[in-house]
Amino acid sequence: MAEEKKKFDWAKMDKEFNWDGVKEKVKEAQEGSGDFPEIPDDTYEVEVEKLDFVTSKKGDPMVSIWFKILEGEYKGSRIFYNKVIQPQNDKAFGFQVHQNNEMLRSLCGWDEDEVEFENLSQYNDLILDIAEEIDEEELNYILEKGTNKGGYDTFKIIEILE
Repeated sequence: MAEEKKKFDWAKMDKEFNWDGVKEKVKEAQEGSGDFPEIPDDTYEVEVEKLDFVTSKKGDPMVSIWFKILEGEYKGSRIFYNKVIQPQNDKAFGFQVHQNNEMLRSLCGWDEDEVEFENLSQYNDLILDIAEEIDEEELNYILEKGTNKGGYDTFKIIEILE
């Protein structure tokens, strides 16, 4: 006999949630406005709001950086750097790690030999160390956001602001 599935009480959640303005927020999101507007390619003064080593929806390791824009028309908006690394993909793995290492080095102005690791646990520790240094030094950046030929976002730290 199949196990009986417990029914979720959606009506209870409906009562707990404020539904005012939901249609307008959905419409704003469809139009690219609202809380997460489309950020055009340009240079921005940013701070690192979050730097973490996480897993993607597919379960692959991923470097995730949330940049918060500090000045201009998009002040307060976020630019999301999410770069997956796939150890199982021999063709892409080296390039993926290289891209992430370039970004990590540029966040602290570190040399190539300062961003080294032998396994994913060490990579996580390295990323935590970089996040800690960014917080301690209260670093901000000039970030250049672009788009490559494939239509994917590109990111480059142009300058570290102390």
